[in-house]
Amino acid sequence: MEQNGAKQPLPSTAADATPTHHAITHSSPASFTPDEHDIKPITGPRRFCIEFYAETKKLWYLAGPIIFMAICQYSLGAVTQLLAGHISTIALAAVAVQISLITGFANGAMAGMGCALETLCGQAFGAGQINMLGIYMQRSWVILNSTAILLMILYIFTAPLLKLIGQKPEIAEAAGTFAIYMIPQLFANAFSFPVAKFLQAQSKVMVMALIAGAVLLFHALLSWFLMLKLGLGLVGAAIALNSSSILIALCQVGYVLSGTCGGAWSGFSWGAFQNLWSFVKLSMASAVMLCLEIWYYTALILFAGYLKNAEIAVDALSIW
Repeated sequence: MEQNGAKQPLPSTAADATPTHHAITHSSPASFTPDEHDIKPITGPRRFCIEFYAETKKLWYLAGPIIFMAICQYSLGAVTQLLAGHISTIALAAVAVQISLITGFANGAMAGMGCALETLCGQAFGAGQINMLGIYMQRSWVILNSTAILLMILYIFTAPLLKLIGQKPEIAEAAGTFAIYMIPQLFANAFSFPVAKFLQAQSKVMVMALIAGAVLLFHALLSWFLMLKLGLGLVGAAIALNSSSILIALCQVGYVLSGTCGGAWSGFSWGAFQNLWSFVKLSMASAVMLCLEIWYYTALILFAGYLKNAEIAVDALSIW
């Protein structure tokens, strides 16, 4: 009997219902069939060198710009400390304590929380859910800016806190004043950290390296002009650092909004405010992991403030 031109299965007969004994067969071992994107079998030293060079080239294509970007962003504070040494030992000690202790603490927490975004964006990109990258980034913006509001308390009360733990009053006062000046950088980083992870998940690393290199050059010239040429001292250092950090954030966000990320950025979404608590828990775990790795250097700067000639000791460690 046929229906719609397709043969229907026959009902089972009694003979079919009789259990039968089948011989136990062993499944054949799993086999792997490589495609054109896989490495060809290594048959000798020459083939090994060829494949090693090819894989190393791919690795440095991604890692090279990221390393360059990290060096440039770290050098922003190094340039400021270098020029602060031309002002006075107190200025250098204040900049060193603020950048290494206060900013180091804050950036460690926020960069660690940004690592959660790196995990989620990598998973979404690998699963083909490109549209989720933008939502995850916006969700990270919400969490990191909320964290920045809490960390403002640390910046505002830096001077009393440093005095409470026994730091020299002169260094504590100067570092406390400089920390208050540096509050805008805190919120700039709250935007730039997630954008960096968002672009990195899409292998758009070259643009971040170009932005970081250009901003470093801008920062060096602006710092020299404000701190030494105009003689603004720590005020000039704060203006230069804040301007450079804000410029990085604006350039990165502008690149995302320009439409070059395709389906990864589809505009602002209310989905950024959903499932925040689970995102916070993942972010906190990442923050603790990263902070424990970088705070040891912060402790060295802190302990140097208890030595005799604390200004020289802190200055020496900051240069190291």
